[in-house]
Parts: sequence; C-alpha cells; structure tokens
Amino acid sequence: MKDYWEEKIPKQLNKRKIILIIIASILLIAIIAISAIYCNNKPAREWIDRYIFRKEVKQDNVSTIDLKESENTNIYAFNKYIGVLSKNVFEIYNSTGSEEKKLEIQVSNPIFDSANRFLAIAENKGKKLYLITDKDVSWEATVDGDISQIHVNKNGYVAVVIINTSYKTVIEMYNPQGKEMFKTYLSSTRTADVAISNDNKYLAIAEVDTSGTIIQSNIKIVSIEKASNDPTNSIENTYRSDADKLITNIKYQDKDRLVCMYTDDIQVLEDNKPIPLITNENRKTIFQSIELTNRAVEIEEKSSGLFTADSLVHIINTENGNQKEYTANAITKEMYTYGNIIALNLGTEIEFVNIDGWLVKRYIANQEITKIVVSDSLAGIIYRDKIEIINL
Repeated sequence: MKDYWEEKIPKQLNKRKIILIIIASILLIAIIAISAIYCNNKPAREWIDRYIFRKEVKQDNVSTIDLKESENTNIYAFNKYIGVLSKNVFEIYNSTGSEEKKLEIQVSNPIFDSANRFLAIAENKGKKLYLITDKDVSWEATVDGDISQIHVNKNGYVAVVIINTSYKTVIEMYNPQGKEMFKTYLSSTRTADVAISNDNKYLAIAEVDTSGTIIQSNIKIVSIEKASNDPTNSIENTYRSDADKLITNIKYQDKDRLVCMYTDDIQVLEDNKPIPLITNENRKTIFQSIELTNRAVEIEEKSSGLFTADSLVHIINTENGNQKEYTANAITKEMYTYGNIIALNLGTEIEFVNIDGWLVKRYIANQEITKIVVSDSLAGIIYRDKIEIINL
C-alpha cells in the first residue's frame, strides 16, 4: 500500500516545446514589426521592395519577343499572353517569350478588347470581327457597315458598334458561340461606349447628342433577354446626364454597378441615380480610368518642390467608396489600366501598382518608354525591334 503522505514527483517541463514557442513568438513579433515598418516607412519599403522582394527589374534582364523592324505590327496583351498581329497572322506568345500559336486573322488595322479568357478583334472602320478563346478562334463574322468599337464581357458575349449605315449607329450583340442575338438602332446620336453586365443581363449604351447647342449625354440600359425577342421594346432605363457633361467611358463592375466616366468626374449609376466617386474640381487631374476590377482611379499632379511634382494616385472602391493612395515621385506621362493593375509610365521607368495601392513591379529602362501593353498577369514594353516581357 502506497504511503498516503508520499511526496509527489513533479512533472518535467517539455524543454523542446518551450523553445519552439519562444522561437515562434520571436518570429511573430519580427513579422509584425517588419510589416509595420513596411507599411509606414517609405524609405524602408523601397529598400525591402528592391532587395528582398526583388520588385525592380531592368531593361535587357527580362524575356523578350523579337520584332521585324520593317513590318507593321499591332501588339496586345490579354489573359496570360502577348499577341502580335502582322500581315494577317496573329502570333501568341507566353510569359517567357515562347511562341505558342499562330492564327490567321484577316485584319490589318485592328481594334482589340479582352476580358477573362476572351479576346475580341475587329477591323477598325472595316467589316470583319473575331472572338478568340484562350488561343483559338471561336468564331468570326462579317457585318454590314463599318465597325467603330467592339466590347467583350468576361463570359464571351460581344457587342459591336457599327457606323456608316442608314442609321447613325447600329449595335449588334453576339453570344459566345457567335450567334447574332439582336440589333439596336440609334437614329440621331453617336455612341461613346458600350458595356455588357457580368451576368449577361444588360447592355449599357452611352450616347452623345451634339445636334443642339448644348451637349447631352445619355445612358440606355437594354435588357438582353427582351432584346433577343423584341429589340424595339427592350429598354429598361434611360439616364440623362446633366446638360453639357460629356461621357467618355462606361464599365459594368460586380453586382451590376455601372461606372460612368465623364470629362470632369466619375460616377456610379445605381437604381438610375448617379453616385459621385471622383470629381476633378480643385485639383490638377492628369489621368483617370474605370477599366479596373471594382475600382476607379485618378492621378493628380501635385507639386513637391520648386521645379518638381509627384503623381498622387487615388484608387477608389466603387462598392463602398473606400480610397487607397499611392505616390510616384515623378509626373506620369501615360497611364494604362487592366483588371487589378495600374501601370504608370514615368518616362524611363514604369511602376506597376495593384488596386490596393501597393507596388507590384518597377521596370527601369535605358531610354524613353513610349508604348506598353498590360494585362492582369504580364506587361509588354514595346521597342522598335523587340518586346520586353514583365511578369506581374
């Protein structure tokens, strides 16, 4: 029988477990400290981006696509590819610069539009149009009249704006299989832009009437389902903008939010009512865009010294109005936007910024940069004899 008063032996501490907890705690504290420094200390963030995250790339240190200088080429970035159209041949290259496919495209002066896996190509002021899915031609068509604009949504529905017919403008709608769904006719106004909702329910038409002494911009919302059966009775809503406002671009974002860009501001149209997002009053706006995923962007030129200025990038969430900011220490010469990426051409540098306001990649060139193409996953820096590929 055990002695009741026998002294109990204490359990030994698990030294290995204690050491692991201490190490994990130190790592957690270090990560929190580094994150705080990265977010709040710009010089430290620049150093970390350059030497730790390797976000800075230089000319001639990336994959390239060689171009023939004598040929007239048209270049476009879509999905995870770069396409080069020359002499009716569309060559598709991947992110390493390797050719993956050649397609015959009977277009010499192209206009492009892309979304998700889809790329629409049409002859500017011509009659041919194509839809490419991934790397293959899904369908092609010929229209009556001359094509002035083309738009494709993320599900492969295509809208084509046609001029030089008996009407001022005709808009044709195609499904992803290339079947014509309906035509919409505008007798007296010109079309500034068109957009198809992400759920394929609506076609928005931004039209401008310049026949009077004051410019009048209107937005018509067409029910695609109704238009497929009766195009003449398919208009769901018409929104008349304030007099003398010139609309330039429209884009459907998530939850059927229609974002509208004018020369002097950006609005979201919900329930046929405009909600202001960005106004250009009292600041020097040099660029703005709505071609992003659930965001709108404006670049403001802001003086930083006697002879210097910065580019202050305002990125606004179109759903809740929240704003992020990014500052580039130079004046932006051009801005390119697509999906989650904002590309700022600063002359001999390009800064690629995401929609959360963080630097994704910085490209440094030995010469002035004049043209780039950009998608969500890569960008192409176009020179006379080559395209340099930047993976984002």
